[in-house]
Amino acid sequence: MKSESGISYDNAAVASCPKHLLQFAVDQRYDDYTSVDHAVWRFIMRQNIFFLKEYAHKVYFQGLLNTGISFERIPRIQEMNDILAKIGWGAVAVDGFIPPAAFMEFQAYKVLVIACDMRQIHHIEYTPAPDIVHEAAGHAPIIVDREYSEYLQRFGEVGAKAMSSKKDFELYQAIRHLSILKERPDADPKEVDEATKLVEHRQKSLGEPSEMALLSRLHWWTVEYGLIGTLENPKIYGAGLLSSIGESVSCLEPAVKKIPYSIDAQTYAFDITTKQPQLFVCTDFQHLRRVLEEFASTMAFKVGGLEGINKAIECQNVATCEYSSGLQVSGIFTEVITDENNSPIYLRTTGKTALAFGDRELEGHGVDYHNDGFGSPVGKWKQTSASPELLTNDQLHALGIVEGRKAKVEFVSGVMVSGKVENILRRDGKLLLISFSSCTAKYGDRVLFNPDWGMYDMAVGERISSVFNGAADKDAYNQVALIPKERTIKVPSYAKRKRLENLYAQVRKIRESKAGYERLGEIWETQQAEHPEDWLLSMEIFEILDQTDQQRELKTKIEKFLNEKKGKTKDLSTLISWGFRLVEYHKRPEYQAVLHDSPN
Repeated sequence: MKSESGISYDNAAVASCPKHLLQFAVDQRYDDYTSVDHAVWRFIMRQNIFFLKEYAHKVYFQGLLNTGISFERIPRIQEMNDILAKIGWGAVAVDGFIPPAAFMEFQAYKVLVIACDMRQIHHIEYTPAPDIVHEAAGHAPIIVDREYSEYLQRFGEVGAKAMSSKKDFELYQAIRHLSILKERPDADPKEVDEATKLVEHRQKSLGEPSEMALLSRLHWWTVEYGLIGTLENPKIYGAGLLSSIGESVSCLEPAVKKIPYSIDAQTYAFDITTKQPQLFVCTDFQHLRRVLEEFASTMAFKVGGLEGINKAIECQNVATCEYSSGLQVSGIFTEVITDENNSPIYLRTTGKTALAFGDRELEGHGVDYHNDGFGSPVGKWKQTSASPELLTNDQLHALGIVEGRKAKVEFVSGVMVSGKVENILRRDGKLLLISFSSCTAKYGDRVLFNPDWGMYDMAVGERISSVFNGAADKDAYNQVALIPKERTIKVPSYAKRKRLENLYAQVRKIRESKAGYERLGEIWETQQAEHPEDWLLSMEIFEILDQTDQQRELKTKIEKFLNEKKGKTKDLSTLISWGFRLVEYHKRPEYQAVLHDSPN
């Protein structure tokens, strides 16, 4: 089944995602990939087979086979979904970086977000922007390991609840903008420099890092750039390394410091635009889970209380405070009143607020009703030693709290609420709300609620047990996630570029059909005349000639051209050397066995 936007919901994990997440999903537009894109994919994947067979975690290569990822062409998201469904996961295509909270929540639903752009040839080693190599060939293969996939899902659950600030979002926007510029083939160096400075400025002015900022670091040093095993001989499992044929080689060199993974990794900031100076090594995937739970135990969604409420106020974003009764108050928190023991006794939001229970909005208590904010006490009542949420109807009646009658509730804190009881609301046997008309709420001389303000809905709960990011029921809250206005860059296919793409397509057809070898010389001469800056097409032709042992004179010419190219820059020298190395490796029996096992 497909949506109007072309997104397939055949996959159960994808279909279970709420609307506020699925608004990030886009159509992969598979036919927009060019023959150059497929050639770049092929070069990277074949290099990965060569190098990562030895240096990646043992599950990686098997995962490539299990997820049906082709070494010869860019995978279709739908094909991946069909395979991922067998292990309870799914995938959606997205446009570049999406906000961290949305990324984490997708992960909690066991859905990989796959940036469907394909890196350009000038970023073949590493791209600062997420692309389909990073997501499909980096993340997907490792999740076939049960312990790792459980860690990934749990990270999503924890990350989705992490408190984040407006400054976090501004930094995300700056990083996204920079990554888009760096992937643009004709980027203005001055514009890139300004964007880089903006990222650096926002990183420096973040202040005390939020929960999301700290969790993003743990995510980076494990899911993206993690090593596993021993410090002396670690293996690669992080998707950022697995998808970077440059850094997957350099990361294991002694110049890159290896540190035993622990919660201290949260203190190491990272730069997405360059290679990492240090990496963290975990002993096994259970090690990752232990550190994650250690961090989670300090978060507002676990500790609640004044610490959690203050985090909600500081973030200046929509957050949820959950009472011990289970009542969830979602809005922008602006004030907490505390008693002499520094315990929270009264909360207040400003602007649209919603009440929920079990992450489902309570009927009649959405943002249209609570559109001017919400305020309510927290804590025990003076009239009884029991937790107020546990009081039965008989106990309430004994305290004079009966629907249709005037009543007074005095809190241990000194907060006083009096008015006519209009409604008593319970869920799962717990008392959540008492609604009063003609109500006054006071704390000492301070008036907290005036009868002229309308109905007063008093929350019930001895304490705030949890505080977390976003609304409890995001879809009902109508919390439209901030979808980036700036879109990733599609390389324009002008006439000259289309001619180059056509040459690549011809070479692919010759390689796959094993016919038409006599045309390779003409194709190469055309490339030399019209696209002298290109090297990958020459490497593909050289590979075919070497395999078929044909046109030795042409092969010698191409080899000379490529060796001359090697002298131009260090990057080209590395890439072309790898290409030659792969041609030699291709002749080995073990490589042929790998190709035999791989999907087409």
